[in-house]
This record gives sequence, structure tokens and C-alpha cells, in this order.
Amino acid sequence: MTRLSVNINKIATIRNARGGNMPDVLKAASDCERFGAEGITVHPRPDERHIRYDDVRRLKPIVTTEFNIEGNPIPSFIDLVLENKPAQVTLVPDAHDAITSNSGWNTLVHREFLTEVCQEFKSHGIRTSIFVDPDPKMAEGAALCGCDRVELYTESYARMFCNDPETAIRPFIQTAETARDCGLGLNAGHDLNLDNLEYFIKNIPWTDEVSIGHAIICDALYMGLERTIQEYLSKVHIF
Repeated sequence: MTRLSVNINKIATIRNARGGNMPDVLKAASDCERFGAEGITVHPRPDERHIRYDDVRRLKPIVTTEFNIEGNPIPSFIDLVLENKPAQVTLVPDAHDAITSNSGWNTLVHREFLTEVCQEFKSHGIRTSIFVDPDPKMAEGAALCGCDRVELYTESYARMFCNDPETAIRPFIQTAETARDCGLGLNAGHDLNLDNLEYFIKNIPWTDEVSIGHAIICDALYMGLERTIQEYLSKVHIF
């Protein structure tokens, strides 16, 4: 069964826009779990414009589901992950000034670097996932790096879904099948929402986890956080 991990970056974005501690990131994480979320994801960036490094430290002892820290494995990020030892670390090649993640790793070009990073995290018992575009070669390359999972970057799927869902999902099925053949677990994330999520899971039912943040917070403005998380769970728990 696919698990839902809620990315709480947007909660921190709202807090940081005003200062102070409202909304409370720690309470939001606990509430998401109480409402049924099966994981909490954070993506700290060096400029700390949303989740801060100290948020990660404060979240670690209170998250009771799977804690996933994602980001570009620069030295400060690596140190943060090793300090807090989450269940999973997701390696994302985002630039320091990226508004949001906008590409997956080229696992062939960066194989040596990614292999070293994966070995470091796995030596501390942390499951490693590499963020990749929907390209079977990138999944094969990720397997050679020694990671445990890949996370499919689903922006192109979400963008094409309304006009042509079959075409949109095709490269993701191919990459997911390759990942499975290589013995890798499978995650997915970016722009998944209540409209396109169920179709994705029906076509790739061996997806281990989806990580969703922006859409959940947007929907929660209208439906409330508890109902929104329940709606998303209904889209992933279909088998």
C-alpha cells in the first residue's frame, strides 16, 4: 500500500512571512500524523526561507511516523541529516536559489558523488532515495549509486495530465518498471494533487510513498487540514 508523507514546508513559509511562531510547525506535523499522515517530509534550504535547520532538530523527537529529510547534499545538509538520522533522506539537485525543485539528478554524470553520499548515509542506517526524472536510464544509474529508492519527479506528469493522462503517465510507468527491475523502491512527488493522484497510483500500484505538500496546504485552506489529509489518503489507499 502506498504511504502518504506530508511535506510541511508551506506551513513554515507562512510562519516565516510574518515572524513569530504562527502557524506552529511542530504542531502542524503532529496534527498531520494525528489526521492519518504516514510520514512527514521537510526540505530545508540553506537560506531557510521555509523549513529551518533548527526546525529539523525540533521535529526529529516528535515525529512518530517516518521522517523524511530532502535536499541538496551540500556539507551542511549532510551534517544536519547525520545529526538527526531520519528514516529516509532524499537527495535533490536543487540550486540554492531555486523556488522549488525543478529537475532530477543525472545519475550517470554524478554517479561518483551520489555513490559516496549514499554510502555515507546508509552506513548510519538511513534509507536513501535519489530524485530522478522519468527516464529509465536515470533509474538504472541510481541503482548503480547504491541507493534504496528513487523518487520520480512528477511535474511533467501533473502538467500533461488534464490533456492526455495516458501520454503523461507512460514515461513514469517505464521508469518505475526499470526501478523495480533494479531492486529499487519507488517514491513520487511534485505537483501531485487530488485530481491526478489516483490515476498515478492505479497505473503504478507498487509506489511505496508519495510526498505532497503544496497541494495539501492549498486544499486545506478550503477543506481544513484533517479532511484534506483524509481525501488524499483515499486516493492512495485504493488497493
